[in-house]
Amino acid sequence: RYPLVDGQGNFGSVDGDSPAAMRYTEARLKKIGEEMMQDLYKETVDFQNNFDDTLQEPTVMPTRIPNLLVNGASGIAVGMATNMPTHNLSEVIDACIAYIDNNDIDIEGLMQYVKAPDFPTGGYIYGISGVRDAYETGRGRVVMRAKAEIETHTTHDKIIVNEIPYNVNKKELIENIASLVNDKKIDGISYVNDESDREGMRIVIDVKRDANASVVLNKLFKMTALQTSFGVNNIALVHGRPKMLNLKDLIRYFVEHRHDVVIRRTQYDLRKAQERAHILEGLIIASDNIDEVIRIIRAAKTPNDAIAGLIERFNLSEIQARAIVEMRLRQLTGLMQDQLHAEYEEVMKQIAYYEEILSFCFLLMNTVYKSSCNNLRPRNNRSYYDAVCSQFNYPPCFLRCINVSFCNQRIFNCGKNSANQFEIILFNMISFALRCISNQCCSDKIKPQTICANCFFKS
Repeated sequence: RYPLVDGQGNFGSVDGDSPAAMRYTEARLKKIGEEMMQDLYKETVDFQNNFDDTLQEPTVMPTRIPNLLVNGASGIAVGMATNMPTHNLSEVIDACIAYIDNNDIDIEGLMQYVKAPDFPTGGYIYGISGVRDAYETGRGRVVMRAKAEIETHTTHDKIIVNEIPYNVNKKELIENIASLVNDKKIDGISYVNDESDREGMRIVIDVKRDANASVVLNKLFKMTALQTSFGVNNIALVHGRPKMLNLKDLIRYFVEHRHDVVIRRTQYDLRKAQERAHILEGLIIASDNIDEVIRIIRAAKTPNDAIAGLIERFNLSEIQARAIVEMRLRQLTGLMQDQLHAEYEEVMKQIAYYEEILSFCFLLMNTVYKSSCNNLRPRNNRSYYDAVCSQFNYPPCFLRCINVSFCNQRIFNCGKNSANQFEIILFNMISFALRCISNQCCSDKIKPQTICANCFFKS
């Protein structure tokens, strides 16, 4: 449905033509393919040895897109097989957002977002019962029909097929129709021609003058691959074990995977930021005592002696002392020292931000929400705020202080480019709500929602 690789050359066709040899083709990753490997080297997933133990390969990709649902899967293993249909990316992302907002959402609620599979070759899905069975149980039969229309001309009618069902070979389809006509199994067809070009698919079926085009089309649906079925069998590996998954399970495991990836990525970024802050602290100490540092380095016979002298004099770690010894002379200028202090302040802000993400569950899930969808949308269900309040034992009055109308006006209008401002505004809002509660501005005589909102807007 969404190719991960951008190929140049002959990679086959819908007619069943074989692709060219490797030496005649080139390939590169598409943008969506790069999203599959985003943050791969930030220790977000586990690595294992490859087939000959010469390289390390990831056990799973830290993908930002639910690729299993979006692009589907097909394969056969020992005693079991899987066959997953493709879906529309926007619909699947909306369903993931709905699940993040409300973990208790049922499959019927998820089907308000994911209507049905979305096959890359187009066509129609005939009936919804098979789709419902597949989403509820993980197994079902989806009936697909080609997109065909009847054109009326002065001499005869024509059946124009613009889209065919998924996994149907166009060349074999036309040959099958011609064979049925020659064997007199289908009457009323005079000629079949493939007029497909780079603009799109177009199969023209000429209907005889005395034949009914609608009857002929129904016979084609019945006897050819213009109508076929897709057997859904959602078997996937969950923690190394094969399991039959329904729609909610597929979305839940993807969100849990993104949750783990975000935690591990944040831990990695936090560790790197702390290591950088540790070095910057040593460099700042050196810049504040530059004359003595130069004296110690000049008096040392070897770099190791200089490192040992700095450690003894300023109580530095070996990493800090080594960074000072390797420091270039241009960092002694006043401008570079100002940049050093500015970088240290910025790194400390990043450390505080990463620690907040790891400390607060709702902030972490919001990070999953943003990194997977790259968008901020209002959370209009009460369960999200109930979860926040129960996590920190806040009273119901606090829930009213962060009501949905307030959030829609003050937070979620920031736009997707203001994602980093979300946590700052949210924590300011939380601190004010707690002040409202402590000052008892929410009395029993006046609605707490109105008082808290008015107090905040006045402040």
